[in-house]
Amino acid sequence: MAARTSRLDAARERAHRSLALVGKELRLARRSHGLSQASVAAATRLPRSKVSRVELGQDPGLSIADATSLLAAVGLDLAVRAFPAGDPARDAAHSALLERLRARLHPSLDWRTEVPLPLPGDRRAWDAQIGGEGWTVGVEAETHPDDRQALERSVALKARDGGVTLVLVVLSRTLANRRFVEQHAEELRRAFPVPAREALGALAAGRPPRGNALVLL
Repeated sequence: MAARTSRLDAARERAHRSLALVGKELRLARRSHGLSQASVAAATRLPRSKVSRVELGQDPGLSIADATSLLAAVGLDLAVRAFPAGDPARDAAHSALLERLRARLHPSLDWRTEVPLPLPGDRRAWDAQIGGEGWTVGVEAETHPDDRQALERSVALKARDGGVTLVLVVLSRTLANRRFVEQHAEELRRAFPVPAREALGALAAGRPPRGNALVLL
């Protein structure tokens, strides 16, 4: 939970910095064109007080639409894009799924959650790691996967970079997920060849599974 909280705090800090940067660019461009805050407000049909707050970076509720309009009024375009920056925040169902797995483990095994990948600057993290003597299992937990190829690709990349012996994918035992597994049974068996019962049995006995596995819990 601490790692997840720190990532969200960092995201809020980036948002504050972005607001300050938009305000600075707006102010500099407005002044360079000899425009007043009142003229920008009139052009965008926004209150002058809002123009002032944005320039000071003190409008946390600034929408993309308003920011785009304000910048356009001073001859600037706003470019916004999203890019991978780590794993998403998880909900209570996701936490409960991980706890169901943890309850199946032998008491001697180490259990950690939100474990960052061992690459400098990489913001990805394993949902959990199970550790024994000389081996580590990276755990990916999904409550409702809908794209087999995306799931396999994400797991393969983490397995490549994540410093683990093997990977265990855990899905919530729902009707939709059972259908998902049945629909893609052949492809999933190639990516996760160890049967679920065998993998869980090994972990319950304190041993590593003999390879990657997918289980429904």
